[in-house]
Amino acid sequence: MENNRWGRRIRAFRKLKMIKQDDFAKEIRMSTSVLGQIERGTRVATREQLEIMASVLHIQVEELMGEKNS
Repeated sequence: MENNRWGRRIRAFRKLKMIKQDDFAKEIRMSTSVLGQIERGTRVATREQLEIMASVLHIQVEELMGEKNS
């Protein structure tokens, strides 16, 4: 499932930056439970939410979505 892949990437980048889920949720102005659902792939993040997450993680949205070409 595509949503699950995005969620795993969000979680992986967040952990790579050593940001706790609750701290990340606060920074992107989202509840921890909604962020958890997105990371597990049971909820779809909007493009706007993905852009905010990418900005906080200091990456491009395409990297977060796994679409960045090397």
